[in-house]
Amino acid sequence: MVLGCVGLRRPRLRVVIGLIGVAAVAATIASSPAEARKRRAHSGGGYTPPYAAMVVDAKTGRTLHAVNEDAARIPASLTKVMTLYMLFEQMERGRFSMDSELRVSSYAASQPPTKLGLRAGSTISVEDAIKSMITLSANDSSVVVAENIAGSEEAFAEQMTRKARSLGMGSTRFYNPHGLPHSPPNLTTARDLTILARAIQERFPKYYPLFSMRAFQYGSRTIRGHNRLLGKVEGVDGIKTGYTRASGFNLMTSAKSEGRHVVSVVLGGRSGASRDKIMTDLVLASLPRASTSGRSSVMVAEAPEPEPRPRPEERPRVAAAEPAPMPVPRPEAMADAPLPAAARAYAPMPTTTPIAPPRPVAAGGQPLQLSGMRPVAATTTPSAMRWSIGAQPSDAKVLRPPANVDVTSSIAKAPEPEPAAEPVKVAEAPAASVQRKVEVVPAKVQAPEPARAVSHQAAVVASGKWVIQLGATDDEGKAKEILARARAKASGSLASASPFTEKVEKGGSTLFRARFAGFDDSKDAQNACAQLKRGGFSCFATRS
Repeated sequence: MVLGCVGLRRPRLRVVIGLIGVAAVAATIASSPAEARKRRAHSGGGYTPPYAAMVVDAKTGRTLHAVNEDAARIPASLTKVMTLYMLFEQMERGRFSMDSELRVSSYAASQPPTKLGLRAGSTISVEDAIKSMITLSANDSSVVVAENIAGSEEAFAEQMTRKARSLGMGSTRFYNPHGLPHSPPNLTTARDLTILARAIQERFPKYYPLFSMRAFQYGSRTIRGHNRLLGKVEGVDGIKTGYTRASGFNLMTSAKSEGRHVVSVVLGGRSGASRDKIMTDLVLASLPRASTSGRSSVMVAEAPEPEPRPRPEERPRVAAAEPAPMPVPRPEAMADAPLPAAARAYAPMPTTTPIAPPRPVAAGGQPLQLSGMRPVAATTTPSAMRWSIGAQPSDAKVLRPPANVDVTSSIAKAPEPEPAAEPVKVAEAPAASVQRKVEVVPAKVQAPEPARAVSHQAAVVASGKWVIQLGATDDEGKAKEILARARAKASGSLASASPFTEKVEKGGSTLFRARFAGFDDSKDAQNACAQLKRGGFSCFATRS
């Protein structure tokens, strides 16, 4: 009897175990890959590098979009833009030409990818080094440039940081010329990078078009670039991509269309495609809002660089004094700047201001084919500037703002600059190795009145012991515009100050300093500069 009961229980036990197994299998099947991804995301998984972005009207300096623009970020290969700025500066001074050969050290040859594969003891031309840095983002070429300019990577990084300070990039610090991981890392902000994006093309218009390259030939190799927006988004003419695990996917872009010009920076994209989508949205939404009138506010001259501390075994080197120009001013923020849809997830607060969405890329479309395209060529007419490409594959699309929607209807427009008054010429200093000409800029538009001729020193000293300089440009009219805008912005601290421009010629280059005189005390001059800096201007005080 007992044996019979045991015999009956065993089949029932097998049935129960079988049902449990079926339930476990069903639960496993129900757990789809999407649900697994949701669980991982809920538990904190996924790649989310720190994000920041900024768009600036290159003509007015006005901010059109900003998210975390002053937060410290890792630039990655955007570092190479500053490396190229330093190289272009040496070329402009005549130290190097495109044909100059640069020596490759064993340290430069040992750099990790991406790299050109240079051999220690060999040489590379300046032209090939530039092109490899722009397209391939070659780390070995970056170190070659650094060592041939400054002698070592460390010395060059110090020069890069000093140059950043002189441009107004106050939150930027470099430790290497390529942006590879370093302890401590290279650090910057989206705001500082917009300053660099404006400065490099304004200071070096001869070399900036190189950033539009999509490929270049090196020996038997055809090296293609990483910037997928070239030829795909109307108006985009450069400039550089960047990526490390710590930085995320970065992109610096310049775009021109219909007489408008914006520079944009996206840092910390989750992928290359995501970063490109955000940048596309930003460019297409911002270009129609940029200014079309007035001349571009060229702010390429630099403030005096901090003097490097001499090493114990070296004597400080004395160089001839150069004009003290100005950094690019920090852009003024535009109120209620809308966020494109792709960037809203990163914004601290949502926006309700509607903007017209950009024309989307067709779903399932093939990626842009670069092999059938020729380098971007610029054609200019009096009313517009467009960037054209060669024959495109049938699936290629050039993104443009929607033609049937007014994208500016709900967005406040930047005020147009007022024309500067005609100056009253006061005097011209006696000819010397450094020539100066002082011109008084009236605060209000009025008919010029005759003025007695006085020397530069008499005009300045008579109105105070200190002057403040807002910068120096390559055009006198632009210097006057700076003074007029500064007077309107800080009328209180500049009420008794006298605006004037000073022409400085040296080494074949001409700059026009924008200055205010009439400060008897250094504190008054410093206070005036502080107020101007809060208003987005660059400024420093000096004795008259």
